[in-house]
Amino acid sequence: MNYERNNIKAMEGYTYGEQPTDVAVVKLNTNENPYPPSPLIKSALKNFDLDVLRRYPDPSARGLRELVASLFDLSPDSVIVTNGGDEGLRLAVTTMVDPGGALGMVDPSYSLYPVLANIQNCRIESLRLEKDWTLPKTLSEHLNASGAQLTCLVNPHAPSGVLCSVETLREIADGLEGVLLIDEAYADFVDPELGYDSIPLIHEFDNVLVLRTLSKGYSLAGLRLGFLIGNATLIEPIANKTRDSYNIDTITQSLALIALNDSDHALKSCAKVRAERARMRDELSRIGFVVPASQANFLLAEVPGPMNAFTLYRSLREAKILVRYFDSPPLDQCLRITVGTPGENDHFLKAVSQILQAS
Repeated sequence: MNYERNNIKAMEGYTYGEQPTDVAVVKLNTNENPYPPSPLIKSALKNFDLDVLRRYPDPSARGLRELVASLFDLSPDSVIVTNGGDEGLRLAVTTMVDPGGALGMVDPSYSLYPVLANIQNCRIESLRLEKDWTLPKTLSEHLNASGAQLTCLVNPHAPSGVLCSVETLREIADGLEGVLLIDEAYADFVDPELGYDSIPLIHEFDNVLVLRTLSKGYSLAGLRLGFLIGNATLIEPIANKTRDSYNIDTITQSLALIALNDSDHALKSCAKVRAERARMRDELSRIGFVVPASQANFLLAEVPGPMNAFTLYRSLREAKILVRYFDSPPLDQCLRITVGTPGENDHFLKAVSQILQAS
């Protein structure tokens, strides 16, 4: 006897990036920050008062909401803290999209979006990106015609790393009849000189949500802490109706406050990643890869012929170097490479050069 709902039975689950236990493996496959989090976190863990764990955590993570609000010059009513960015996505889909309704997205994009749509039993309405990884000009028109109640756009885009301008996002928000969720999981790595800042859009439009996370820029992927920012009318039903009870544990709330208050440490880590990103792109381009300009902590590299991307992926894996391979067009001749430490990146670049020369 199968007790699953029919839509759950028919769907495919999310495919996680490989998490090796061998410490000798160079791990460049899941877009983690190669540098440790704030050293203040280590000190806080060492001195943590275990007695507080007898009690439930603050259900609304009030201290975190107030801190995030102050960082972005917002009211706390415009912020909800989530168990990682992924919970923020799930809550947005659950709250904004009817079963049988439609979730809008572009293709390719973050592979969790269609999984969440399938769980919600709603349609997926997607448009293929242009060849230069920019958004199609008919995006709003198409999604309005399809009845998309929520549209998720990851920016910088994953898996290309290409950044969409705030002006383009403004045009989309203005044109969409549904909610626009801007997934900024990688925004901490955007070059500061670009002046990218989407937060003002939530003041201009009542249909914009911005998602942030501490997983990437703050080196806290293992902690699971994100937050949604938006008009209070969008945040209220998520905070008071669809959010899980006590969704942020006491330890996470405590450590996240410390991390956000030591943002200088994260800024320095991100600066090092940006420098290595530029170097890696130059080196990969020099040996024949086609690599779009990335504003994230990874690069999407089109493998030069006659080498097959899967063959290169497999050869790297045999050399104990993990990168991400995608088996369907338009990505099947590409590898996504997380920017690591200089030593990790040198090891990767040397291995790639040797494999290409031997082919």
